[in-house]
Amino acid sequence: MSAEAETGVAVPAERAPDRPTRTASIAARLFGAAALWTAAILLIGGWTLSSYYQRQVERSFDQRLHVYLKTLVAGLADGTFAREEPGSVGEPRFELPLSGWYWQITRLDRDPPETTGSKSLFEEQLPRLEAGAEDGASAREGYVNGPEDKRLRLVERTIDLGPDGRYLVAIGADSAEIDRDVADLNFALLVTFLLLGLGLVVTTGFQVGFGLRPLARIRAQLIEIRTGSRARIEGAVPREIAPLATELNALIDSNRAIVERARTHVGNLAHGLKTPLAVIANEAAAGDGPFADKVREQAVLMRRQIDHHLERARLSAGVAFAGEATELKPTIDAIARTLGKVYRDRDLDIVVSAVDEMRVKGEKQDLEEMVGNLVDNACKWAKGQVFISSEPLPAAARSGQAAALIRVDDDGPGLDPGEWDEVLGRGRRLDETKPGSGLGLAIVSELATMYGGQLSLGRAPAGGLRCELTLPRV
Repeated sequence: MSAEAETGVAVPAERAPDRPTRTASIAARLFGAAALWTAAILLIGGWTLSSYYQRQVERSFDQRLHVYLKTLVAGLADGTFAREEPGSVGEPRFELPLSGWYWQITRLDRDPPETTGSKSLFEEQLPRLEAGAEDGASAREGYVNGPEDKRLRLVERTIDLGPDGRYLVAIGADSAEIDRDVADLNFALLVTFLLLGLGLVVTTGFQVGFGLRPLARIRAQLIEIRTGSRARIEGAVPREIAPLATELNALIDSNRAIVERARTHVGNLAHGLKTPLAVIANEAAAGDGPFADKVREQAVLMRRQIDHHLERARLSAGVAFAGEATELKPTIDAIARTLGKVYRDRDLDIVVSAVDEMRVKGEKQDLEEMVGNLVDNACKWAKGQVFISSEPLPAAARSGQAAALIRVDDDGPGLDPGEWDEVLGRGRRLDETKPGSGLGLAIVSELATMYGGQLSLGRAPAGGLRCELTLPRV
């Protein structure tokens, strides 16, 4: 056989299974709902407090205005204002022009009505709260636009003094004081409720994280089960998710049982078919002639087909459960020692250079099957040396899965590049003088593909065949 080319033939991995459609996470839903309710409650609470405080400020302000209103009413009733002007009525701002504080007395029984006002009105007049509602002894409060279009808080009352006349007494004051007090409270409420809302949101985040922590622990255990670090979900779980953990454990146990039953059936089938086939082959070997030759030829083909399909079924059953992981270096060392004894008469030098503490996905017997076939194939063709090495590979950008590279080289004659595809085909033997069924490399390729890895062939530095096996690493 001629030397190989520098490039290799790779067997692609199977397409990854479709993932479930993702929706908004439970944590996001809980956090979003809590944040919305918190914001709604704070807004309603802030609006309620602001409205209540505004009514209280208006009530307090009105009480001050009512004091001046009673003073004017008392002066009208006892005739004091008939002799002299009311003046400031105890508030200096009534004397300052356009100060925002005004009083006004209107005699309603004159035509036209006579109006007397504070100096602060400066020849202006106060508007009435309710036109045509002068009757009645109760006071009225409200907002009006006064001089210079300023918003005033107005208190007015109609006084009937009989023959001394009917009067409308009004006290108005700038509402800016009310607005300032309410604005100060609104600002304080805004700052306080923002801080309170932020605190509640942060607290909600901690509560959601703490409440969902058991699910995170279950997820971590499932990852360990998938990577082979754990066999079952263990530990105490909240009673709300205990049924989920129980069902997952039951599913894992059921999967394991199915795998074991499949292996048992494969073994029984292999035993049931190979024994009759061996009898047919032995009987044909004892005869001569074209018929016996044809029977022997077909018996060989049948054996290869049975070996291939049984091995394929066994491999499929072997990878049905992904929660297994195997230490790589001990497995390689054990195979090297075993095959060193098998090929002791050829005086082969099997050199191992494997990285410690590296695990790959898969059951131990499957890893032994793959590495064992590669090393056995190398020992068959090697002249004197077989090199086995392993090294970690970084996570691939496409799959995000870290891998382990197992490399088996020999110093034998190697293969021509055109023979690489052929040798990976099932049951193909390029040299019938060597023992075997021709399934070794094909089995390795198929098993690696089932585990999400690949097998590639290339040229070894010593001139022989290089086999590079890539497997997902835990």
